[in-house]
Amino acid sequence: MSTNQFKYGFLYISLFITSFFHAQNSANGKIVDAKTKKEVSAVEVFINDSNTPVLTTTSGSFSVQSDSIIYKLKFQKKNYALESVEITTEKNSNIIIQLSSEKVSSIEEVVIHNEKSKFKNKKENPAYRIMQEVWKRKRNNGLDKFDTYTYKEYEKIQFDANNLDSAFMHRKIFNKLDFIFDYADSTARGKMALPIFLNESIYNHFGENKPNKKTKKLLVAQKTSGFQDNQVIAITAKNLYRDINIYDNTLNYFDIGFPSPVGTDGFSTYDYNLTDTVSIRGEQAYKIRYQPKRTEVLAFQGYLYIDTDSYAVLEATLKSTNKINVNFINAISTELEYDNPDDETFLPKKYVTEIEMTPFSKKKTAKSIIAKRSVDYSEYDFNKPLADTVFTRKKEEYDDRFVDKDDAFWVNARPDSLSKEEKGVYEMLDRLQQTPKFNRILKLTETLASRYYNVTKGVDLGPITSIYGKNEVEGDRIRLGARTYFTQNDPWRIEFYNAYGFKDQQFKYGVEGRYMFNRVNRFMIGAGTKRDITQLGVQLTTEDGILSRSFASSTVFARGENASLSSVNQTSFFTSIEPWKNFQVRVDGTMQSIKSANPSGFSLMYFRNGDLRKTTNDSHVTISLIARPGATFSQTGVDRYEHGTLAPTIVLKYTRGIEGLFNADFNYNKLQFMFYKPILLGSWGKTLLNFEAGKNFDTVPLALQNIIPGNQSYGIVPNTFAQLNYYEFVADTYSTLHIEHHFNGKILSYIPLIKKLKLREVAFIRGAYGSLSDASKNINVDNLKYSAPDQQVYYEYGFGIENIGFGNIRIFRVDFNWRGNYLDRPDVSKFGIKAGFQFGF
Repeated sequence: MSTNQFKYGFLYISLFITSFFHAQNSANGKIVDAKTKKEVSAVEVFINDSNTPVLTTTSGSFSVQSDSIIYKLKFQKKNYALESVEITTEKNSNIIIQLSSEKVSSIEEVVIHNEKSKFKNKKENPAYRIMQEVWKRKRNNGLDKFDTYTYKEYEKIQFDANNLDSAFMHRKIFNKLDFIFDYADSTARGKMALPIFLNESIYNHFGENKPNKKTKKLLVAQKTSGFQDNQVIAITAKNLYRDINIYDNTLNYFDIGFPSPVGTDGFSTYDYNLTDTVSIRGEQAYKIRYQPKRTEVLAFQGYLYIDTDSYAVLEATLKSTNKINVNFINAISTELEYDNPDDETFLPKKYVTEIEMTPFSKKKTAKSIIAKRSVDYSEYDFNKPLADTVFTRKKEEYDDRFVDKDDAFWVNARPDSLSKEEKGVYEMLDRLQQTPKFNRILKLTETLASRYYNVTKGVDLGPITSIYGKNEVEGDRIRLGARTYFTQNDPWRIEFYNAYGFKDQQFKYGVEGRYMFNRVNRFMIGAGTKRDITQLGVQLTTEDGILSRSFASSTVFARGENASLSSVNQTSFFTSIEPWKNFQVRVDGTMQSIKSANPSGFSLMYFRNGDLRKTTNDSHVTISLIARPGATFSQTGVDRYEHGTLAPTIVLKYTRGIEGLFNADFNYNKLQFMFYKPILLGSWGKTLLNFEAGKNFDTVPLALQNIIPGNQSYGIVPNTFAQLNYYEFVADTYSTLHIEHHFNGKILSYIPLIKKLKLREVAFIRGAYGSLSDASKNINVDNLKYSAPDQQVYYEYGFGIENIGFGNIRIFRVDFNWRGNYLDRPDVSKFGIKAGFQFGF
């Protein structure tokens, strides 16, 4: 599943879970001063991990009650250290809580304020002096300072359907499924929540910094409630989260940049207020409250706990504002804990992130999904020799059964035992999977997310989004396809499709098969063939797969007439291997014949040895080097599913045309390069950068030339030029640059009334430069029609408005495009509007 497929899947799964979706417990006791043993009143009592007190005592006694299982109580009172106690069935009554007094520290002449204070400038703010010390001693992840290191990571992800009520529970959809509400939980906040998904993972991390930098993250165990074979839900859960470093200036959530409150430019976004000193795990810490100066921006609010001696961040809480402007998201909160082994470094201890998601409404009472991820880091070990074989990828690591562990393993491996509700998730999902109605609902969700419908074991029909298309040559077009699919780790796959155009009354087809011999280095072979109508010239660095997307059937609405379609008969073979992680070497051999699909409106005729030819016969070999540094993937089959990251894509391709091989007409050499990278720019948003360059070293006809990609549709197509016609620019040598910046509403949030719409602004500029030799012009019959942007750099510019919609569904985008030059050409479009859907956060 690609990143884009994940975004589609996320929306559908959110819709499904939101629409699809008592044990009593109590505790009591007394609270006393640890030194005097006198009773203490006015103490705030918190249940489990709630940040809202369930009780403020009026005497030295307390008694709390909840429909949820109480496994922990926390007690807080000013001038006392926070005290917590574990609650069990054996220890839940007559508990004695002893609160210890805190010693208040100071930094020079700092005055501690409990309320937000106004200062003439930040230098008068005592919190600023503290943060200056934090910046001076900015710490780095301690793993980088040791020659070698190992540690263990335990990750737990849970989804709860939230804000359920009795009316919702009695809907017809739950007929024969009402037993699931036996597992519902009334939270301390009085809301009904139903656990619906639980995933536990254990990883071992290995690292070497000297003499060579190597890392390995080994998944050793994984347990998923009822969805072991469902990649859609499991990948969606993993894709919600990113690892963050509180010391960075920008924190990555959903590949959107949020300013860090510990960043060196934090005072440009946040107001800080020193409120107290508290004890954190036996260390004295300044408690600093921070909040954004403007609630409309993407920023957090919460507390920082800074060690009074070393100025290290001991803990931090980050909570989104009520006006958070992120699609499908109502709220985000994160709690971070760090160990600080020395004055220069930190080690992650525990991260807890909770995300409230709903596709419908921003209201607090809206039915939503609570996605909570807890990560515990433990068993750090440093400077112990690590054999080279530790970092070697091993065959057994990719076996489907490698991560299967029994219950006894999990009992010992978990840092904390599961709560009753968490244990209930496994039981509930096992029962649900025995229910035909639930399986039907799940199947519908999987179909919408994957775009394939499973008809029987091992066979899927689809993709459903390609069933209908329209173009001038074929008219209305119907396409039906299928693929083999047994499990998410299939080592082989066969796919095919048939298509029919009602205007040209022609059948088209495509079929491809792939087989993977080795999951470690992903050694794979494949072959395929197709006969179809295709829009060439919409990509420069093209995909090599037989069943890669055809643009012929995807343009239902377009500006102007487009008759420049090609009829392609193609047969290809390929082999690929990953000698190193995230680095692929691929070799493709292709035989094809290309001719115009509409000779009266579009000519591909050319001269060869004085003869006039209408069909280009081509045989070529392509060697591709593809690097994805930092990308992360799940599953080990012939298809794997990519997690959302900011990883770049780097492609280098060499193509050699071989004259005479299978009647090929031309010898030629082509070299191409592509670089794509999303870049977070702090509170200013995200830039998408795409650069391509290439050169044909020999003379070839139009069918084999480099076409600067145009876009005559009314839809938004990435990395094309919105105001170019198809085949308007042709180049032997080319370079293109696309820069698109998403401001995430930073500018529009300053405009009254407009800011309430939560629209976001996009700005972009695109450029292309190239040359076309006289020989390449003269070989084509319509040589006078074709030229390259060699007089000056062709450019387009414009802006867009995204995040258009209602509630939490804001997936529509409109772009306004201007053509910058070459305006004297016939039939050019100087201005155009494009629109499309973006299934992103």
